[in-house]
Amino acid sequence: MPKKDLIDIQDLSTEEIDDMIALAEEIIDDPARFQEVCAHRILGSLFYEPSTRTRLSFESAMLSLGGQVIGFSEAGASSVAKGESVADTARTVECFADIIAMRHPKEGAPFVAAQSVDIPVINAGDGGHNHPTQTLTDLLTIHREMGHLDKLVIGACGDLKFGRTVHSLIAAMSRYANVEFVLISPEELVIPEHVRTEILDRKGIPYREVRALEDVIGELDILYMTRVQRERFFNEADYIRLKDTYILTPERMAQAKPEMRVLHPLPRVNEISVKVDKDPRAAYFRQVKNGKFIRMALIMTLLGVNA
Repeated sequence: MPKKDLIDIQDLSTEEIDDMIALAEEIIDDPARFQEVCAHRILGSLFYEPSTRTRLSFESAMLSLGGQVIGFSEAGASSVAKGESVADTARTVECFADIIAMRHPKEGAPFVAAQSVDIPVINAGDGGHNHPTQTLTDLLTIHREMGHLDKLVIGACGDLKFGRTVHSLIAAMSRYANVEFVLISPEELVIPEHVRTEILDRKGIPYREVRALEDVIGELDILYMTRVQRERFFNEADYIRLKDTYILTPERMAQAKPEMRVLHPLPRVNEISVKVDKDPRAAYFRQVKNGKFIRMALIMTLLGVNA
């Protein structure tokens, strides 16, 4: 079986995504059946920038499959601090691990790693580019919350320029029938042109770009909130000016459909009031939990193991 990596969500066919969601559902229903399927397998966890959910869910996923984890949680704790290249680090870890998960601030770094080794490489987030395993998490969550992935109006709100999770979500959800996007952002943080032209326009996906959340929240089936990412800004003044553009409150939730669900890749800052957490439509912590199960399914799929 040829090696398969996951660098971009578009590396997976719709059938592969659907199969992975189905496998994750099986894991959720009967976790004990899967607790030894990756015994004696090792995950190399290479995180060059801070992460809580993604790193810990990958590690928890591998441990829950009976495997082991090695790696680092910051670049300064590795030979990267001495100037080692991404390719050389990946080739070194390949000597000790069966599969690699890499988070890197530079776009394309996981692709470089994948080209350098003969074991599967998973992109755990590269700069403002892609975050395919978050997208798999999002798809599993939408499927579990709504029962399907088609016929949905999805609102993406906040930082759509640097929000790699939004870019990957649009690429994935555009495959399903009768999906419509409402893109809610300030003028400075609109969706990148390449996402608009290469995905939405090319596939003929209906979408609107608006500035005010309150104008459209009542139309949405899914509200995907994102934070304004301080680490992506070159100008602190611009970040401060834009960071609180959208704040989801109980008052705004009162305008939404009873069946609408709120997702967020987390961490949040101020964009969702903690008072919303008690609303049953707030799915973001259920989303975190789903991340572990879909990553278990992904690891199994890339390693070619079965329960």
